[in-house]
Amino acid sequence: MPALKDTQNERDDRRLPIDRVGIKNLRFPICVRDRDANPQHTVGTVSMAVDLPHHFKGTHMSRFVEVLHAHGRELTVADVAAIPQELQKRLAADKAHLEIRFPWFRVKKAPVTQAEGMLDYGIIFEVNADGAELDFVVTVEAPVTTLCPCSKAISRHGAHNQRGLVTFSVRFHQPVWIEEMIEMVESAASSGLYSLLKRPDEKHVTEAAYENPVFVEDLVRNVALKARAHPRVRWFRVEAENFESIHNHNAWAVIESGPA
Repeated sequence: MPALKDTQNERDDRRLPIDRVGIKNLRFPICVRDRDANPQHTVGTVSMAVDLPHHFKGTHMSRFVEVLHAHGRELTVADVAAIPQELQKRLAADKAHLEIRFPWFRVKKAPVTQAEGMLDYGIIFEVNADGAELDFVVTVEAPVTTLCPCSKAISRHGAHNQRGLVTFSVRFHQPVWIEEMIEMVESAASSGLYSLLKRPDEKHVTEAAYENPVFVEDLVRNVALKARAHPRVRWFRVEAENFESIHNHNAWAVIESGPA
């Protein structure tokens, strides 16, 4: 068979390096163990990229998929951490990037009846390789309930509340469990969310939230204090967005710690 032309390796004369080039939104199975060492099988959405020097016309897209499939039919956390450095070698790149997003499920008991329901959270693993340096960031997207302190203070009856979403990212000295991050977020809100509540549970959750009002500002500060106190967290970013129930806008706040 005659050799096929390799257009990607042709020289480009525009003298413009590319920061990241690669593939996005490729779904692939992943297995993540929980704090009790139980495996959870889920599906990740994968994005992979490398830097491209100015003199190369293009990268080899198929090699990204080859690196991914070299780990078998299911990724593990160890695989995720190793892939960017494999991309550097396979594509002769100085920098490489991997992001994988996946739903993660947790059994959560109702506070009074102890009825069990499954609640899903969004998880993001982001790994960057820059030369010999490796950077791993874990992000949890956790839904919560917040009750407005101002509304409670000025109203004769009740107070408005709403669901919110906290996006909490950490770098760590030693691994931090996903469950730990979720617990830090949920304990900082007026209440966590549940998939299954009976009437005694609804009464408890409603009254507990009323007794624990938090602004969006309180929410990010509460999480930030817990992150600062955690011995294995070396950097964090916490973002909260409240999906306001009586306004046509959302409330939003962010705190990020200093350099990792």
